[in-house]
Amino acid sequence: MGRKSFRDKPMKLITLHMPEELVREIDELVAKGVFPSRSEAIRYAVVKLLADIRYKELFNKYGDSALLG
Repeated sequence: MGRKSFRDKPMKLITLHMPEELVREIDELVAKGVFPSRSEAIRYAVVKLLADIRYKELFNKYGDSALLG
């Protein structure tokens, strides 16, 4: 999947509440071997969300020219 690994970095434990349907979908991805654990799946989703937000912020600030190089 080309994910950046955070396994060697110190981690902070957080607790969150999530709808059962989302947990089931995450569990299905883990069962299929897409992610090794729920934690990895959620970490991946958060990293992707943050990257998407940064991308949108750059686009709003600089437009296409900054994103194309």
